[in-house]
Amino acid sequence: MSSTVGALQGIPAPASRWDDSAAAGLSVIDGLVYRSNLLGADRALANIGGGNTSAKETVRDHTGREVRALWVKGSGTDLATITAAGFPGLRLDELLPLREREEMDDAEMVAYLLRSALRPDQPRPSIETLLHAFVPATHVDHTHPDAVIALTSTPEGRRLADEAFGEEAVWLDYQRPGFDMSRRIALLLEAQPAARAVLLEKHGLVTWGESGHESYEATIEFVTRAAQAIEAAAKGRFGLGGRHVAERDEGSVDLLLSQSLPALRGALLADADGLVLEVDRSSAAVAFASSVRAPEVSQIGAPCPDHLINTKHKPLFLDFDPETGGAADLAEAFRLGVAGYAEWYRAYYERNLDDETRQFPIDPAGPRVVLVPGVGIVTTGSDATRARISRDLYHRAISVEDAADALGGFRSLSESEAFAIEYWPLERYKLAQAPPRGELAGRVAVITGGASGIGRATARLLAARGAHVVVADLNAEGAKEVAEELVATHGLRRSIAVATDVTDEAAVAQMVRETVLEYGGLDILVASAGLATSAPVTETTVEEWERNFAVLSRGYFLAAREAFRVLVEQGRGGSLVFVGSKNALVAGANAAAYSSAKAASLHLARCLAEEGGPHGIRVNTVNPDAVIEGSSIWSSDWKAERASTYGVTEADLQTFYRGRTKLGVSVYPEDVAEAIAFLAGPRSAKSTGNVVNVDGGVTAAYPR
Repeated sequence: MSSTVGALQGIPAPASRWDDSAAAGLSVIDGLVYRSNLLGADRALANIGGGNTSAKETVRDHTGREVRALWVKGSGTDLATITAAGFPGLRLDELLPLREREEMDDAEMVAYLLRSALRPDQPRPSIETLLHAFVPATHVDHTHPDAVIALTSTPEGRRLADEAFGEEAVWLDYQRPGFDMSRRIALLLEAQPAARAVLLEKHGLVTWGESGHESYEATIEFVTRAAQAIEAAAKGRFGLGGRHVAERDEGSVDLLLSQSLPALRGALLADADGLVLEVDRSSAAVAFASSVRAPEVSQIGAPCPDHLINTKHKPLFLDFDPETGGAADLAEAFRLGVAGYAEWYRAYYERNLDDETRQFPIDPAGPRVVLVPGVGIVTTGSDATRARISRDLYHRAISVEDAADALGGFRSLSESEAFAIEYWPLERYKLAQAPPRGELAGRVAVITGGASGIGRATARLLAARGAHVVVADLNAEGAKEVAEELVATHGLRRSIAVATDVTDEAAVAQMVRETVLEYGGLDILVASAGLATSAPVTETTVEEWERNFAVLSRGYFLAAREAFRVLVEQGRGGSLVFVGSKNALVAGANAAAYSSAKAASLHLARCLAEEGGPHGIRVNTVNPDAVIEGSSIWSSDWKAERASTYGVTEADLQTFYRGRTKLGVSVYPEDVAEAIAFLAGPRSAKSTGNVVNVDGGVTAAYPR
């Protein structure tokens, strides 16, 4: 059996990305931004949201006096994307005297740092600000390189570090960041003046220099030497013992996951207010989850404080045999695995509470990372961005754990150390800075007919309220444009487009499969795909009749049936909203096919409300009328035909419709979208089988 599996083959040395021409002539703060962005661009050096950098210079304060300033990364920012505004400035001369103190608690330290600020409107400075102040160099970088964390997370780590670095580096046993850690580093550097770096056990690296370039290259140098030391000592023993189970092929995995992920998402939703999943089928993910020692090594714990904030102390390793198990087996393994994990997590929380952490309620108890042998990794998050961050950070954990295991064994933070970070007030402060969640945050909505008119307006509104939106439409290009707009506005993976013919049973099933594979399940279906024809009954062809019923009746049935299958499997309820029509309630001339099909979909919604109720699935209908603006239906022959029926010109049709309403108003797609969003969301949690008219008040359409 091979000693390597897939992508688990050690930690490569980083390449310097420094460009003298790009850095030339930059101010101190702009140079700090440049250096920080370079470090953050390589996630094997700097975790998402992790690490911190600084620079010192003399500036004039608001009084015009010269002061020594420390520019340091603001709390909660990311090195890869930070700008000058993300670096608060502090009065260095007010920070340095703290070096003589023997103790200082976190709350006192934070208050002191805020009082030392150069400006009152700047971000809160990094938790590790005093580390940067106490290191007597102009430029300081603190990173979390995979190679350094791996080297310091194995029993032989200190010996290997001594051999690799000698007097050039000092070693600090694991300690939570804060005042005491910063002061201890200062004392170590005083005692070892030849040191050029600090190795933080199970945590990271500190380097420095008198220029930004020197500090950056010191990081590259020490990480390279750590990677070389690992390569030499591991002697090719990467791969966590080699492959233990066979990898499922791509096609069978898609089928397996599309039928089982709703069970995982439903189990997680028992303890979470909305979430999405991300499936990771990369070679590293599959190799790790399928290796001999992953069941043991993955449960030791998180390699680094930055990791566990987003991945928890350990993942769920699933009890599943990919060689014999099917979708039903995987679904059951998901349910049992989440239940067992939640039981462990609640006990972990209770046994580690202390006076500092008791103020914080328990997080959702489900896992953020699920390892599935032969399949890969599934990560979870309150939204797609958080699920992606969990995925990316767990890749860092894979790299560290594989390398440390090859060096003789992986050692993690202890459970108490992990809990002290996870529920640390200073980390909780970062979480509290996140903007408030929308009422549909973590929900997944599928909208048929989402490329235009009511469907497009609904997609925009649901996304604005936090939903992840699948834009499904026969018009594939239009659906893609809407989805790209939503991603640009709301962020990563917030929308996808799926080309869908709602009259095609296989296409509708594929639409839902793609939704499940992208997000793990669904919560909301808005059936908005439509068309319309108008003709006297004597001139209505069978083809026209069948086409109306195919889209407006069969199309709604197929989408609802596939949605029901997922929602029942999830077991957490859901909401279906049918976009009906005033014509479903009011008889009108020259529209028998359209009106009959809309009436059929209205009654279908009532029938489904009866079936869905015991499962917590709500089904309601919104009946609009004369929504001309932005509608693909009204850009067809329908507009001319309706104008002819009412004896007005096409130009006067909008005025005609407005005049027949009791409110004297025109109805727009956004008006209908508001009603749909209400019925889709929690404010209508006790409403099902209902009809909401959005027609300006058409007397004949008043529900009776």
